[in-house]
This record gives sequence, C-alpha cells and structure tokens, in this order.
Amino acid sequence: MKHMKSKRELTESSSSHSLQTTTQHLMKKMFLMFVYFYLCFCCLTGVFGDEVKSVSVMEGDSLTLQTDTKLQRDHLILWMFGPQEAVIAEINKEANKFLKYANVLDGRFRDRLQVNNQTGDLTITNINTEDSGLYHINIRSNRITSHRFNVIVYARLPVPVITRNSSQCSSSSANPNCVLLCSVLNVRDVSLSWYKGNSLLSIISVSDLNIRLSLPLEVEYQDTNTYRCVLNNTITNQTQHLNINDVCQTCSDTTGLSTDDVILILRVVAAVAPGFLMSVASVLMFWIYSKNTNTQQQESSSGGVMRR
Repeated sequence: MKHMKSKRELTESSSSHSLQTTTQHLMKKMFLMFVYFYLCFCCLTGVFGDEVKSVSVMEGDSLTLQTDTKLQRDHLILWMFGPQEAVIAEINKEANKFLKYANVLDGRFRDRLQVNNQTGDLTITNINTEDSGLYHINIRSNRITSHRFNVIVYARLPVPVITRNSSQCSSSSANPNCVLLCSVLNVRDVSLSWYKGNSLLSIISVSDLNIRLSLPLEVEYQDTNTYRCVLNNTITNQTQHLNINDVCQTCSDTTGLSTDDVILILRVVAAVAPGFLMSVASVLMFWIYSKNTNTQQQESSSGGVMRR
C-alpha cells in the first residue's frame, strides 16, 4: 500500500511540474509575441520618431525644419501644417518631384517655402506670427518615420517708454516722490520688469494681446541709483534706462502738460505749419508782384512826361 501510494504521489507531482513548465513556456511565448507585434506596430506607425520638438523664432527671420536624414531613391516625404495637417510640401524622390502647395491655407506660405532636394529640410522665409503651430513631416520608404515641430513665432519687441505719471502734479495731495510708468503697446507673451541695479523690483506678464501694458515705479528726486525697465520674451529683450534728472522734474519746473498733451500740440503744429507757410509765401509773392507793377507804372508815367 505504501509503495502504491508513493508511486501515485510521484505521478501527480510529475504531472503538476509538467503542467507548470508548459504554462511558463506558453506565457513566455505569448510575451515574446506581444513584444514582436508591438515593435512591428511601432515601426509601422513611426512611434520612435514621432516626438514633438519645440522651436522658437523671431518674426521676420527664416526657419529651417530639419529631417535629420538623407534622401534615398524610394523616399516619399510629406510636410504638413496645422491641426488639419494640410500638406504644404511634397517630395517624391523616385519621380524626382519637389512640390510646394502655394494655394493651401489661403496662400499663407506662397513664395516663402524652400525644400532641400538632398535632405528634405523645409525652410520658411520671412516667418510671421500666423505661422506658429504644429508642423508634421512624414517620411515613407520601407518604413514610416514621423517628426513633429511645435513652432512659436515671437513678434519683434518694441523699446519700453518711461514717462512720468501725468496726474501727479494735478493731484491735490502732492507726492514727495516721482511716480513713473514704463509702458509698451500691442505685445503678447512678454514680461515687463523694473530693475534697480541688478535687483528685480517688480514684474508683470501678459499672454494675450494687450493694447497697453504698464508698470509703475516710485523713486526719490535725489535718488542716484540706476534703474532700467526691461521687456522680454523667451528669446530676446529690450531695455530702457531711466534718467531721473530728465524724467523726474519737480512740478514747479514743468508746464503742467502731460506727455499726451505735448504730442497732441506737436501734431497740430505739424498739420498747420504747411498751410501757414503757403499762406505767408502767397502774401509775399503778391506783395512783390504789386510792388513791381507799381514801379513799372511809375517809370512809364515818368517817361511819358519827359517826351512831352
């Protein structure tokens, strides 16, 4: 009985081990098949090359988006732009065709696209803020490779303008300090900052288009520190240095006119001056003509009297 029981236990143990081995082998095979199909899927869809690269550029510059490849005989390349992935350029190396679609997107890229026939690189000339967005290149040969570029085009920055707060002198409560404003017009995705030496005093940022962006600063009239107002975005900046003696005159030294008032007066003078000068010139010419006419008449009369 013991012998028979031991034999049966041995058989059951062997069967259990065989089943476990088969299960492990099957799971390993399934895992390898999954990895294989996943790698095939990645190669077909171009997952390995489909990362998004961020690119920043200034308005008016030229931008080259690189394929990091050398064109082969069987290469077919499509350059696309925007969420609808409109095709803006095509390269068919086998057919020796290099096409630029100038009429897509209402002709946005007309006469501004260049395609390198050796690498497939795309160059956009005289780029503007409307060219910001997602660019997608699809390279097809024996497999498909993709690259995406998120392009951000920044407008050129104006130089900030520092003025004195025009309401300070007209206020009933006189401020012993000079109140300044650093301002810029029509900017987006920027920061405006005041610095005292190399120390940041204040900062304001804006993302959307703004009609006017201003940042105040209050200083003493006798302050000898150096101040500057800085406008910057991701790739560039513009700086305006403060001259306290020029901007911060005391209220008794000023005419009471704001900067806007002075600009308005200058515009009126510029508009009126040409007409005024023409009027003066006309009167002067009429006076000269009248004087010459009277002189000629007098000479003619004198000559007549002498002949008699």
